[in-house]
Amino acid sequence: MPDDQPETPYLELLARGAPAEAYERPVLRARAEGASAARLAALERAKLLALRVRGELEGRRRREAELSALFETAHDLAGLRDLDAVLQAIVQRARSLLGTEVAYLTLNDPQAGDTYMRVTDGSVSARFQQLRLGMGEGLGGLVAQTARPYVTESYFDDERFQHTRTIDSGVKDEGLAAILGVPLMLGSGVIGVLFAADRRPRVFEREQVALLGSFAAHAAVAIDTANLLAETRSALAELEAANEIIRDRSEVIERASEVHDRLTELVLRGGGVHDVAAAVAEVLSGTVEFTEAHTAPAAAVDRSRAGGHAVRHGEDWIAAVSAGGELLGALVLRGHPRLDPVDQRTLERAAMVTSLLLLARRSADEAEQRVRGELLDDLLDAPDREPRLLRERAARLRADLDAPHVVLAAGIDAPGAASGGAPGPAAGPPPEETDEPDRTGRAHRAEGADEAAGRQRLWAAASHLAATRHGLAAARDGGTVLLLPLADGEGADSLARRTACQLGTAVRAAVTVGASAPVSAPAARPGEVASAYAEARRCLEALRVLGRGGQGAAAEDFGFLGLLLGGARDGAGDAARVEGFIARTIGAVVDYDARRGTDLVRTLDAYFASGMSPARTKDELHVHVNTVAQRLERVGRLLGPDWQSPSRALEVQLALRLHRLASAIAR
Repeated sequence: MPDDQPETPYLELLARGAPAEAYERPVLRARAEGASAARLAALERAKLLALRVRGELEGRRRREAELSALFETAHDLAGLRDLDAVLQAIVQRARSLLGTEVAYLTLNDPQAGDTYMRVTDGSVSARFQQLRLGMGEGLGGLVAQTARPYVTESYFDDERFQHTRTIDSGVKDEGLAAILGVPLMLGSGVIGVLFAADRRPRVFEREQVALLGSFAAHAAVAIDTANLLAETRSALAELEAANEIIRDRSEVIERASEVHDRLTELVLRGGGVHDVAAAVAEVLSGTVEFTEAHTAPAAAVDRSRAGGHAVRHGEDWIAAVSAGGELLGALVLRGHPRLDPVDQRTLERAAMVTSLLLLARRSADEAEQRVRGELLDDLLDAPDREPRLLRERAARLRADLDAPHVVLAAGIDAPGAASGGAPGPAAGPPPEETDEPDRTGRAHRAEGADEAAGRQRLWAAASHLAATRHGLAAARDGGTVLLLPLADGEGADSLARRTACQLGTAVRAAVTVGASAPVSAPAARPGEVASAYAEARRCLEALRVLGRGGQGAAAEDFGFLGLLLGGARDGAGDAARVEGFIARTIGAVVDYDARRGTDLVRTLDAYFASGMSPARTKDELHVHVNTVAQRLERVGRLLGPDWQSPSRALEVQLALRLHRLASAIAR
């Protein structure tokens, strides 16, 4: 085998998909054949690079399998006919992709006040499959209480959970040891828990936790869809019953129905309150006026409001206009001392339509916010939407989805919360073992209400910001997601910092904002919006983990961590991200070598490979130790005096490896 091609055996191993242990054989063979130290070092470097490539390929294959399973699950939801079949498929796919022996799903039963086993896969214990558990018990109880995933390597040795005889006997009967549970969320409430478990101790990786969370989200959507279908059927049945009543009394209410149709048409044409009054006046051959609440006859309005009917007031008739217990005004029909029941009902219907118009006018801004949120939800959840329809919907909101945009994930940082997490349960005996009032429970409920109010304020502030910036905003994952256009000369990092400041000022709390790399044209490439949101969420969580809550940042602000946080939306983006990292980290050294013909990059490689020892470095390079010192001094002037600090040294070494790999690929 030629000495100048150490990578050849590893390329062959990669080509045939050899196991990891096979990558050690070329080095062992060369050592047995008495190869030179340079040859062995080259083989070692090639081995490490090959193993890295193998790991990346394995990761990509795994992600492809996960995405395929999630796509199949989404397809099942789109054609939802049998909820049991959809949930069973979700549990089976979760078990298969996570490689666990058992997967199961529990749902809360509000009427019984407990939880029950809904679907299982891989379970062999009938007792386990029929478990019903009290609220707050076991690992699932902690997941439901905190709305966060929990994992245990050995359930019976874990004291974080409230162990009960029922749960422990069921888990022991099934033989489970390692358990991962993630919440099924509808809005901000937990309706159940999805589990993956093994019968031996095991550590679940973060990617596996996120994958199970995705399946849990699909399961929650399936359950919600089934509930909505049931409600729709119930509503249709009620509507059919109402239609029967209407048909039975059609002769009595025919005139009122015609007026109602006319009022409906008027509303659909965009008419206002005074248009309704004019239409009713024409039908009733009189004068109808809308008066504000403070100017209407108080006694008559109170009687109308209390009885829900129009009442006589002197020579006039008055119908209160109210909604949700709030008095909005009154319709006054003048000059009609006598009204038959049909005309009276007509006036009452007009009052109802008037209240709807007033509420619609009041909530116009909220409606626009919801429309913006729905469009953004479609971009995130339905990437196969027709671009033309997306552009039309965006144009009605004065948004241009063909311009570069940035996805931002925003969340309020609760005071005293570590890494943005929810506070854990209070220490001490449970409420039933003490005579003290359950102050902890009340405190948790109050804290939950405060968090919900904070999320509402954040969504309102984000929606207002999106409207003023011609962008989109929606509430999502316990926080808010925004899609904002990127101004000329503006970067994603500066937009994130500015957004964090603006939202924090609006809600009067610390708001952390993570930003994605720019999405060139969301309407043309809607699939990138979901990937960009995942990237923004990773940046948000990274800020919290690093203790930078209340700030805004994009992946490029995190140094080499940005390569991990940035994710992958396309090959060109990955290459640009790597090139940018290399340029920011060792670009000055690479440029110096290119201009002067020096060997500073090679010297750095040898220096780190020699354990940062100048003496061993000079042996590796076959130069004098003074030459090594002079070169390292030059590196220090180019990279800064702290280039050998642990964090900088790690980034420099990573950049060197990436530069070496990029150079090899270019050759």
